[in-house]
Amino acid sequence: MDEFTPEQIEEKKKAIFDCMGKRGQKQILKKGYDKWNPFQEPKDPIDIRKDKTKRTSQVLIREFLTQVDHDDYSNTFAQGALEMCLGIINDDEKIKGMFAFASWYEDLLRKEGHEPL
Repeated sequence: MDEFTPEQIEEKKKAIFDCMGKRGQKQILKKGYDKWNPFQEPKDPIDIRKDKTKRTSQVLIREFLTQVDHDDYSNTFAQGALEMCLGIINDDEKIKGMFAFASWYEDLLRKEGHEPL
């Protein structure tokens, strides 16, 4: 969009808005027309997002679960691990808090001579 003037961009934005259905227009007006950017780059699909190690969620969860004895975990365990994995990749605040607490608790258990979970 760098090749267009601000006036041209606003014209294109208005044209896109005017072509939308009433329902879509209502959603945009609810959030604020000025904040709406119909030209922004789409977010990466979840399946190709990668973490700091350059692994996808699929790769991470597969690596994790292959290192856990299959007899030691249930579907619920695997679902929890996947939820944490996706949350970490998506930089989710709730998951960050859960991870920080789990790390802190593991350290506490070790300091007090207990076996970690």
